[in-house]
Formats: sequence, structure tokens, C-alpha cells
Amino acid sequence: MSNLLLILGVLFVALVVVVKLTERFAKPVDERQQANMSRLAMVLIMLLLVLGLIRHWMGG
Repeated sequence: MSNLLLILGVLFVALVVVVKLTERFAKPVDERQQANMSRLAMVLIMLLLVLGLIRHWMGG
């Protein structure tokens, strides 16, 4: 149980560090690029759902 708490603590600290660094050093994204990334994310989500269904139907 202590190993789990240690891993969760390390992951939480790493997440906080990454968020702080990206807030400070990330470049702003224009609307067009943000729309393209959003469209790409939707395609990838749909692909993952379809692959998950296929895997489920195949018995995996």
C-alpha cells in the first residue's frame, strides 16, 4: 500500500511541475491551429472507440 501512495505522490508532483512549466513557457496557439488540433483529437478519439469495439468483439 505504501508503494502505491509513493507512486501516486510522485505522479502528482510531476503533474504539478509539468503544469507550471507549460503555463510559463508555452507559446500561445492561434484559433486556426487550435481548431485543427481539436479536429484531430476528435478523429483520434473515434478511432480509439472503434478499435476498442473491435477488440471487444474479438474477445480480447
